[in-house]
Amino acid sequence: MRARDDHRRTATAGAWIGGALLALVAGALPAAAVPGGAPATSETPPPGSGSSLVMVLDSSGSMGDDDSTGRTRMESARTAVGTVVDGLPDGYPTGLRVYGADRPRGCTDTTLVQPVQRLDREAVKRAVAAVQPKGDTPIGLSLQKAAEDLPRPAGGAIGTRTILLISDGEDNCGTPQPCEVAERLGKEGVGLRIDTVGFQVKGAAREQLECIAAAGNGRYYDAPDAEALARQLQRASQLSADGYRFRGARVEGTATGAAAPVLVPGQYLDTIGPGEKRYYAVDLDAASTVDFSATAVPQPGAAVDTFDALRTGIVYGTGSSCGTDTAHFYQKEGATPLTSAVARIPAEKGNHACDRAGRYWLVVERESKKGSDAAPWPLELLYGVEAALKKGVTPAQSQPGYGKGGKDAVLPAGDPRDVRGGTGFNDAEELGRGVWRDRILPSQTLWYKVPAGWGQQVRYDVEFANEPTVERGTSTYSYGATQLFTPARFPLTGGGEFTSTAMYNGRPSAIRMGGVPVAWTNRYEYRSHVQPVHAGGDFYISVTLGARAADIAENPQIGVVLRVSVLGDELAGPEHHAPVLAKKADKKGNSSGAEDSGGTGGAGWTGIAAAAGAGAVVVVIAGLVSVRGRRRRATQTTRGSA
Repeated sequence: MRARDDHRRTATAGAWIGGALLALVAGALPAAAVPGGAPATSETPPPGSGSSLVMVLDSSGSMGDDDSTGRTRMESARTAVGTVVDGLPDGYPTGLRVYGADRPRGCTDTTLVQPVQRLDREAVKRAVAAVQPKGDTPIGLSLQKAAEDLPRPAGGAIGTRTILLISDGEDNCGTPQPCEVAERLGKEGVGLRIDTVGFQVKGAAREQLECIAAAGNGRYYDAPDAEALARQLQRASQLSADGYRFRGARVEGTATGAAAPVLVPGQYLDTIGPGEKRYYAVDLDAASTVDFSATAVPQPGAAVDTFDALRTGIVYGTGSSCGTDTAHFYQKEGATPLTSAVARIPAEKGNHACDRAGRYWLVVERESKKGSDAAPWPLELLYGVEAALKKGVTPAQSQPGYGKGGKDAVLPAGDPRDVRGGTGFNDAEELGRGVWRDRILPSQTLWYKVPAGWGQQVRYDVEFANEPTVERGTSTYSYGATQLFTPARFPLTGGGEFTSTAMYNGRPSAIRMGGVPVAWTNRYEYRSHVQPVHAGGDFYISVTLGARAADIAENPQIGVVLRVSVLGDELAGPEHHAPVLAKKADKKGNSSGAEDSGGTGGAGWTGIAAAAGAGAVVVVIAGLVSVRGRRRRATQTTRGSA
């Protein structure tokens, strides 16, 4: 699923660096200034900030029919809704709208019976208990009203506003057409998704619910019985509550470079629609290495094509390209977070067009095939600047081989400890050496971070559990995937030693992944799995389960085990003959090296210098330069997502 390494060398020659600033800004750095003097935030919003959920429940006459268990469909729906609200986070904004409950006939019969507000579990249960199925099925109108029910995020927050439609039939009112409403709502704003659950539906009713979900940036979940209804409702609601937590100052890129906002180093948030380009202006000197990364976060599982793409570039003058990088999904089951990164790396003699001081433009472009998600995607952007090693420091030699960290490495065994992965880079859960157990939803990506310093390498396995399956589940296949990112969030390909995906059908499935040892001079290597691994810090692990797993497993969530190891002694710095640091216990109780001090070379993820310039705080990462790939920096490269 990945492009060959030799197609990626140019972008790799510094693309990881942009993520470095992002990781740092999200941590202990002072906030970087942004245009207008507003600081780039480094605070994590509380869980669910900017997010909300409204369930839209079919209460038409057919919901009074027997569901084949001796209960009515409405009785089973009441039980399922109760299970959903019991599993949502405390305080998560949740409401309930019903249609067809007030009178036997009428295409305006849609009512908000519980407003979208801080979760009151008992109030939602009382509201659904009072619903009696009577009337028609005005789905289109109910979707329009439900979108109005959801509060707009305050203060520029980016969250997931979810309409969760539960229906046992198709719209019988005709106007407005449900799919047309869903398509319009899906294109109107960032973060809105419409998930649909078909309760004992088939034929035209199922097709309509599938159309609504696809047009509304969401997923269709099939529920042939009461147990499946509860399971699928839990999945959709939890996916809404566990959306990616963003960080950054708001900025609005332009369609051309002429009026582009001028950025200073920092972390930013923007959006991008299908076929759009976003330009951001930066003023560069002639010597610094400059990096830029963009992470797009579509709604999980939204419709995408294998070759839908996110591209980053750096442009100088009248259009001279100083490097480009392209990321693809490389699967069609549904959207996942997608990162592209690129760097301007000055030549040793400073004789290239992109080595000059002056005005440059950072560019993000989105390519989408017909039928793919048409909603604007949130973008998390990073622009950073790097300085060199201190004079007189001789760096240690490169470490291009996996050595003891190859695919046959012996990893930790024993009983796993429970852990809960984060929603993205900004709140990734820290892991040490050991065996860890988590639960993952179909369409979900979980995030972890593993500290590794100079001379160390991260090696891990991901195991997807043996799960009970629904009828014919083992004949349906989805996928499991993992990605290892450097501290700067540059994804590693595995270099032919590892493969990042595996098929999953409910039976045990495992993926091996790892990186080479951290060494300063890895930046001089041309191979894409080596070059980015040139600074210690938090390495990030993403774990993804494909959307089609919702048609396979009986349990709402699927078990996943991570076996994590950090191999090698941690060195005090990047220099040749650096001493080994004394080991200490991390917060998980694991033995590890002391925190990276930057060593005598002044390079490292805690050796940060902050310098004021042009009325802004400029973040400088001491000691990050790269000379490899200079002749190829304008070559486009390709990679996939986690």
